[in-house]
Amino acid sequence: MVIWSPFMQSFKKNYPWVQLAGHTGNFQPGQEGCILKKHVKGEAEFLKLMSEDVDLRGLAPSYNGVVTTAGHKYTRMQDLLLTFDAPSIMDCKMGVRTYLEDELAKAKNNPKLRPDMYSKMVEISPEAPTSDEHREKAVTKPRYMQWRELVSSTSNLGFRIEGIKKANKEPSKDYKLTKTTEQVTSAFEYFIDDNLTVLEKYIERLEEMKIKLSESQLFHEHEVIGSSLLFVHDQTCDAGTWMIDFGKTTKLPEGITNDHDTDWIEGNREDGYLFGMENLINIFRELRDKLKKAESEEQQDEIVTTTTEKSTSCL
Repeated sequence: MVIWSPFMQSFKKNYPWVQLAGHTGNFQPGQEGCILKKHVKGEAEFLKLMSEDVDLRGLAPSYNGVVTTAGHKYTRMQDLLLTFDAPSIMDCKMGVRTYLEDELAKAKNNPKLRPDMYSKMVEISPEAPTSDEHREKAVTKPRYMQWRELVSSTSNLGFRIEGIKKANKEPSKDYKLTKTTEQVTSAFEYFIDDNLTVLEKYIERLEEMKIKLSESQLFHEHEVIGSSLLFVHDQTCDAGTWMIDFGKTTKLPEGITNDHDTDWIEGNREDGYLFGMENLINIFRELRDKLKKAESEEQQDEIVTTTTEKSTSCL
């Protein structure tokens, strides 16, 4: 029996997850509660390992093998949106860098001027290039890669918002310069929309995930780069969070591990994943406190109003 999820039903209409995560063209509809993603060997291998790991199982889409359709190879994985109705979605890219050390080393060894990356830089921040770069109308890849992290919260908070799609609204990806805790909090407030129940569920899930990842040997044996946390909730207050996108996740050399919290210095392979998760949790907690305080004050105002009305009616 084929289960037609929201993903498959609206796939041809640029389904929000695909559009939000910037993977248009990488996904195909699947069957029996699954989706198909263009096969990347490293991603498929890591998803398989997570699905087989008793502690990490359920933190990411379940792995359901590799299939070939229309001459193309795909990883078959769980459709995370199957149970949600008109969901709101947020993609947060985790870690203090989104490029592999090998990518940076290769770019430094062959520092070609890239007009395309200059155009991307100018589009985000016209004043960012130096006078020489403006004259050349090009920047090197290392320059762009490191600049891109510095202008977002990747460098200081260990994660950045890639995009937000609220139910029945157009996706918003205008977060390239969202860097400060205040800016990130404002974006989270927009996404949560004062829904304390959903926020509590996100916090509980993140705390659970962080404990499991911190204690996982499998996680510590890998460099996790360019991976995201996908947040999903709907109007029923159903909510979930999962790790996605493992195309750049690589096994560390034998005998080497990451704690995912130590400062990254070129050569140590640290990615800052848990550093970013801790900051994300703390911001969510502060937002929860803010919403609870506002709720309490509102209730107090209602009590005062009711008491005043009763006193007035007795006169």
